[in-house]
Amino acid sequence: MRRTPRHAARVVILSPAGSVFLFRANNVEVGIHWLPPGGGIDPGESPEDCVRRELREETGWTDLEPERLLCTWEHDFTYQGIPVRQHEHVYLARGPHREPVLESPGIHWQWLPADRLATLGEPLWPPRLPDLLTNAPAEPVHLGLLS
Repeated sequence: MRRTPRHAARVVILSPAGSVFLFRANNVEVGIHWLPPGGGIDPGESPEDCVRRELREETGWTDLEPERLLCTWEHDFTYQGIPVRQHEHVYLARGPHREPVLESPGIHWQWLPADRLATLGEPLWPPRLPDLLTNAPAEPVHLGLLS
């Protein structure tokens, strides 16, 4: 199956106590899964600018900055009825443990202890996030194409 390339950026937010802010989403192809805030990169937008925009749109937070690139990865799924191969930049940021200013209907969010991520029982994007947070690499890691 031919897939349309799509580029996206996400930000993993860690609280001072080590909790991770994630959304619980449901995709017709993937099903229920957890993922950090973020989304598609607009034309002419850098991945870092995308993260800032998406964070503002999805949570209302305007005071967080991506600190560093944690990893990149690719995955196949259907976005708005179109089969895509999405290339994601995943950044790390630190911020206060708080509720979003904005909340989107149907989107569930939660602060989860980082040590609980590996045992959620539901898929996590990116799949190796628990390991990346436990054994934080000094340089960004390219995870490749994962399902």
